[in-house]
This record gives sequence, structure tokens and C-alpha cells, in this order.
Amino acid sequence: MSWGTELWDQFENLDKHTQWGIDFLERYAKFVKERLEIEQNYAKQLRNLVKKYCPKRSKDEEPRFTSCLSFYSILNELNDYAGQREVVAEEMAHRVYGELMRYSQDLKAERKHHLQEGRKAQQHLDHCWKQMDNSKKKFERECKEAEKSQITHERLDNDINATKSEVEKAKAQFYMRTHAADESKNEYAAQLQSFNAEQWKHFHSAIPQIFKNLQNMDERRTVKLGETYRSFAEAERRVIPIISKCLEGMVSAAKAVDERRDSAIVVESFKSGFEPPADFPFEDFSQNLSRTGSDGTISNTPKGDRERDGAPGPRSDPKHPMSRTKNKLWLFGKKPKWSVKMAPSLEDFSHLPPEQRRKRLQQRIDELNRELQKEMDQRDALNKMKDVYEKNPQMGDPNSLQPKISETICNMEKLRSEIHKNETWLSEVEGKQSSRGDRRHSADNHHHGPQGRESPEGSYTDDTSQEHQTPHHRPGPAQPRHPNPDPHEFDDEFDDDDPLPVIGHCKALYSFDGQNEGTLVMAEDEVLYIIEEDKGDGWTRARKQSGEEGYVPTSYVEITLEKNSKGAVTYI
Repeated sequence: MSWGTELWDQFENLDKHTQWGIDFLERYAKFVKERLEIEQNYAKQLRNLVKKYCPKRSKDEEPRFTSCLSFYSILNELNDYAGQREVVAEEMAHRVYGELMRYSQDLKAERKHHLQEGRKAQQHLDHCWKQMDNSKKKFERECKEAEKSQITHERLDNDINATKSEVEKAKAQFYMRTHAADESKNEYAAQLQSFNAEQWKHFHSAIPQIFKNLQNMDERRTVKLGETYRSFAEAERRVIPIISKCLEGMVSAAKAVDERRDSAIVVESFKSGFEPPADFPFEDFSQNLSRTGSDGTISNTPKGDRERDGAPGPRSDPKHPMSRTKNKLWLFGKKPKWSVKMAPSLEDFSHLPPEQRRKRLQQRIDELNRELQKEMDQRDALNKMKDVYEKNPQMGDPNSLQPKISETICNMEKLRSEIHKNETWLSEVEGKQSSRGDRRHSADNHHHGPQGRESPEGSYTDDTSQEHQTPHHRPGPAQPRHPNPDPHEFDDEFDDDDPLPVIGHCKALYSFDGQNEGTLVMAEDEVLYIIEEDKGDGWTRARKQSGEEGYVPTSYVEITLEKNSKGAVTYI
């Protein structure tokens, strides 16, 4: 249906309807704006959530457990999901809200133009009607005046007392009024004809066209609303495939959790490389008892004869009970506090357990090799550039590259030196681990051989020479004593009657709590006697001037061995 033919007399109502249509469009635009703000806030909150729970450590410190990696993958997928929500908000902002606001402004301008044309047409019709009405009223006045002049003329013409001049004057007045009435009649007729023509044109041409334009405008507004409804839904549907992939990624991350692999990583991360403690030797305290004749044992052998025969003497010194060996082992007990505190970080990682030290050295070697490869690639690139400059001098001066090439070669040499140094330390660690494994295998096959001594961390020592020795004299602190070996019996180092000989001295670089059993308390700058070297487990056995003995961390002291001591070396 056409508004022009059906609603020709509803100008005011159409004015209100078109205004309502624009208001409704702007209301929908406001709805879209609030909807996209919800999407933006949702995406922002998701990104903040991901940022909050993402690891803030470096790549080397990130855990490698599959459960952690899967969680980080889920966070990445969630971050991508948040990005898709931002895409939805952006689509709604540009394709729906922005388009609606621009269209609303166009509709307002177009509606204003059409309404102005309608009002102009109405004003023109009103003006024609006023002209016609004025001519009508004039014609009516002129007719009345003509009638009056006619009555006056007839009265004077019939009056015998009236003069001829008066009659002639009344007649002239009558003719004049009649002529004016005729002219007013013609003018009124012309104005009426003109008004009728304008009125027909107004209601059959101008107003229908204006209403038709308003109808087209309103229909286009309705179509635009339908398009933006579709765009509103398309903005959401367009990201559904990517959102589905994000959700599939989360499911895949959940399936990637492997409990066995995580358990293997725990073993790999915390394996120290130390061997379990060896068996405790049997200590016969009945050797000093006199046997009766009925026991069939020798009861009158003097103590001195037993000593000359090679049998060990009684263990009467309470300073070396067997519990000292046990005290060196942590087992399931509490580790000493120094191991929890930050020990001084050493370049060769000697403060770490063997297995962890090997891993750290291998990591450093790999990093140095990567840096070396970068330097080699840079050197090759500079050499190629130098060759190009030599062949084409206009491109650059070859000598300008020589300082950079020299610097790169110097860096390569430094890196090679570092790699060699770290490889030496790695070979040392791997050699010690291999020797420990061989010694353990030998101990398992030869139960009568010497037992390996335990370090405070439960590892075997590398040198067992002192484990076959039985010292019988207390030497001075500056004179190391060479004990007499006894190949037929193994005596635990903590069960000796006499203390071990002094082989050097050390100065404490740091204070050490020594609260764990088997360790020795020391203060910073305190001087101690060395009675046993570090066997590769990070511990050195020392003695205070008061005679108290125990183990201290090798990295906490500066050691100086006597020149006449075997393997004397200075550690810093």
C-alpha cells in the first residue's frame, strides 16, 4: 500500500511515526553498544586471568611436567578464545553499531528534508486559499456596495423632488459599483480556479510524492534493521570455528597429561647420583672378655700378644662411637640447614649433587655451543660481505669490517675455551660417577673387601686408602702421620682409637650452622685442621683446636694442604 493515496490527510501522524522509527533504530544501536562492551570486558577479564596464571619464570625455570604444560596450553587457548571475543566486539562495533549510527544520522537528515517539503507544500496551498478567500470577500463587498448604489439610484429616480444632477450622480455611482463588482467577480473566479488547481496538485501529486519518499525511507530503515540483526548474529557465528578449535586444543591438552612421564621427570630432576649407604660392619665388643676352659677358647692370651698378632685392640675411646657413621647419613632424616640456605654459587657447580651438576654442566655446554654457532655464522656473514666489498669497492670499505671480524673471532676463542673448561668438568663428574658404580659393583661381588665410606650426603668416597689404616699414635697438628695398613680387617673410620692425622688447615669463608649430626659448626674466618680431603661429595672432614671433629662444606672454606701430603692442592 502507498502512503500517498491511503494516508493523504495523515501528515502529522506520519511525522510522529517516522520519528518513532528513528528512535527505535537508535535504541537498538544502544543495545548493540552495551552488548559489545560486555564482550570487551569479558575478553579483558579473560586476558587478565591468563596473565595472572601464566608462568613469570624464564624458560629454563619452567616446569616440564605434562600437567603443567597442559595447563599452560589451556591458558594459551583461553587467550586465543579471548581474542575471538575481541573480534566479536570489533565486528559489532564496526558493522553494526557504527553502521547504525551513521544510518541514523542519514535518516534524520532525509526525514527533515521530506517534512520540510511537505510543510512548504502545505504553506503554498494555504497561501492560495487565502488569496482565493480574499478575492471572494472582495467580490462579496463589491456586490453589496453595488446593491446599495442601485437602491439609491432607483429611489432618486422615482423621487419627483430630486434634481436631475442628483439622479445622474446616483446613476454614475451605480454603474461604477456594478463595474467594480464585475471585476471582483472575475478576480474571484480566477483565484478560485487557481486554488482548485493547486489543491488538486497538492493532494494528488506533491503530498503523495512526499509521503512516498517518507515510506521509502521508513522501509529502508526496516531493511537496515534486518541487515544489522543478521550482522549481529554473523559476528558471533563467524568466530565459532576458531572457538571450536580453541576448545579442541583444550581437550587435546587434557589428553596430553601423562602421569608416568611426570614421574620420570621427577626422578630426572631430583636424582642426585649418590649411591645408597653400604652395610654397617659387625663390631665385636667381646674380644676383651676372658674365656673359660670349657668354652674351648684362649683365655690367657695377653692384650699385648693379641695386638702383636694383628688383632685390633679394645675400642675404649668414647669420642668415636659407631653412631658417627650413622650421623653422616641423612636418609629420611632432616637435611642440615646449610643445604636449604643459598650456598655460594660456584662456576663448576661443585656445590650441587653429581647428577644435578652433570645436567647443569651439559646445559651450559649446549648454550655455549649455540652461542658459538651464532658467532661462527656472524663471522661467515662478515667474511662474505668483505669479499663483496673487495670485488665492488663502491659498495663499502672492506677494512671497515676487520674490527668486527676480529671481535667475532675473539668471542669464538673465548667460547671455545669456556666449552673446553666445562667439558673437562663434565668428564670429571662422569668419571667419578662411573668409578662409584664400579666400586659398588665390586663391593657387591666381594663381601670381604673394604666397605666404601659414606659422605654426609650418603655418597661413596673415591679414595679408600685410609679405610685400610689403623693409626696407633696421636700426631701433632702440623706433622701428618703415615698409618700402618692392615689388609685383613676393615675398621670403620669413626671407630678409631686415635684421631686421624692433620694433613692441612683451612679458613672459613662463611659461617656454617652444623646443626645436623656429623657436621661441624664453624664461624666466619675461623681456622680449622684438615684431617680428610673432599672425596668428590662436597664435604671435607675437619677438626677444631678444641679437638671436636666433623664435616664442613668444601665450598665454605679455603683449604691449604701440607706440601708433603699426598695430592696437596689449594681449593678456593
